[in-house]
Order: sequence, then structure tokens, then C-alpha cells
Amino acid sequence: MSKNEIQILDKTCVFDGYFRIDRYRLRHALHQGGMSREIVREVFERGHAVGVLPFDPDRDEVVMIEQFRIGAYAAGADPWLTEIVAGIVEQGESAEQVARRETAEETGLKVGDLWPMAHYLVSPGGASEMVELFLGRVDAAQAGGVHGLAHEEEDIRVFPLPYADAEALMEQGKIGNAMTLIALQWLMLHHHEVMRAWRGGR
Repeated sequence: MSKNEIQILDKTCVFDGYFRIDRYRLRHALHQGGMSREIVREVFERGHAVGVLPFDPDRDEVVMIEQFRIGAYAAGADPWLTEIVAGIVEQGESAEQVARRETAEETGLKVGDLWPMAHYLVSPGGASEMVELFLGRVDAAQAGGVHGLAHEEEDIRVFPLPYADAEALMEQGKIGNAMTLIALQWLMLHHHEVMRAWRGGR
């Protein structure tokens, strides 16, 4: 028996709407040997996502967005969240293509260089979604206004923010979503490196 053996006994779609939920019946190998008893788990399927933190090294500014999020409302939090750009990977798209498309749709900005930041599972206990994060070089002087796709009911406020102010918001606990926290924390760790590599010339 393989240490990593997994036996899928059944997989059934139990909900298929805006998102999908699959129910698994399975057994898996145990650390001390043998197999687990039958386990039943539901998995939330929404596809994989790409996130982009737009950054202007010449102005040392990030570009943030604010939009309504039903999940935050349901959790009892402020539903208008300060976030980074993000979107779901569509069939045939690369992560880099999604990064450029979503930045244009959600901010009206064109991305130059893309710097890979992180790749992670959002909530592996119950969801399959993986996120790939990028730092995207933009001209923050052009940032502002309200953007998004009308047919997707998007109403996205765009605003530039000095890097130091974004760092302060995070440290004050005013950023309440994981993707944005991870992206800003990455930039905190790599800020000097990014500035050396990207400052001057586009």
C-alpha cells in the first residue's frame, strides 16, 4: 500500500449553480499504516484564480480596489472590501493572460512586467481553488474611477495608495481578506528588491 494512497469510492455533483459542490466518498492511507474508514466530504468547486497587486515603482504606490462581497456580508463583516485585482482562470487561459485581462477589466490599467509572488490553496479542507499571485507593474498616475464589467454586476472603485499607507492598513488590521494580505506581506518582504529591479524606465 502506498503511503499516499487514496481510494475514491464515489463522486457525485450535489449542487450545480453559480458554483458547484461535489460529494466524495473516500478512504485514504493513515500515517501509522492501514486505511481510514469511509469518509464523506463535500468540496466547493469554483475554478482556479489569479490575483494581481498592481504596483508603480516610480511612484512607490500600489493600486487597490473596493467592491461588495456577499461572503463578507454573510459573515457579519463590512461587505465593501479593500482588495487586489483577481479573477477566475477561463478555459485555455494562462495565469499571465488572466492577470493582464483582469487588471484591465477591474482597473482600466495596462500591466507591464509581471513578477510571480505565490501559489497557494485557498481553503483545502473544503475547496479545490488554487490562487496564483503576481505583482504587476502599472502606471498608478492613471488609476482611479469606477470599473468592472456590467454584465458581471461589477462595481469596482479603484484608487492608488502610497506603499507605506498600504503597509499601515495591513498592520492596523484593516485588510480583511487573505489574498490581499498575502500579496501585501510579500511586497513588504521584497519591497527593496522590487524597487531595485523596476525603478526607472518602463
